[in-house]
Amino acid sequence: MSLKEKVEAALENVRPHLAADGGNVELIDVTEDGTVKVRLTGACGSCPMATMTLQYGVTNAIKSAVPEVKEVLAV
Repeated sequence: MSLKEKVEAALENVRPHLAADGGNVELIDVTEDGTVKVRLTGACGSCPMATMTLQYGVTNAIKSAVPEVKEVLAV
C-alpha cells in the first residue's frame, strides 16, 4: 500500500465525524518526504474551529495511522 493510500484510509476514519457537522476533508497531495496537504470542505472549511479540527482530529488520525507522515498542512 502506498503512502497516499495509507493516508486516504486514515481520512476515511475521520470523515464520518466531519460529515456529522456538515463537513469533509479532501486529500490534495502526499509528498515523498512525508508532507500531507489537505483541504477542509463544507461547513468545516469556514468553521471557526477548523484549525483545531485540523490539528487535533485530522492530523492526529493521520499520524497515528501513518507514522511516516511528518507534517499535515491545510491548503
